Amino acid sequence: MSTSTPSGMLTLHIGHEEVVLRRRYEIASILNDILIAVWFIVGSVMFFSDDWATMGTWCFLIGSIELLIRPVIRLFRHLHIQRVRSSSDSANGQVSDAAQDY
Repeated sequence: MSTSTPSGMLTLHIGHEEVVLRRRYEIASILNDILIAVWFIVGSVMFFSDDWATMGTWCFLIGSIELLIRPVIRLFRHLHIQRVRSSSDSANGQVSDAAQDY
């Protein structure tokens, strides 16, 4: 996946599919973060009125569930990219390395 050049520079070789996957998961993560903010802002505004406090609590609960979705998106991205890497490596006759994907 990566090689070192004599000048000490690191060259990364990332396939087109991996870049596309990273972008898609990044968009999903950004949209999830926006939804988290919306739920908590709406819930906070609802707490200004006693009549809306129960609905505000539900908004906080939904926002908290969205917070749980954040690492799930990252996990799915990691697993999906590893699957693409291993399938492209096996198609090229290479052994997949165990590089971490951050």
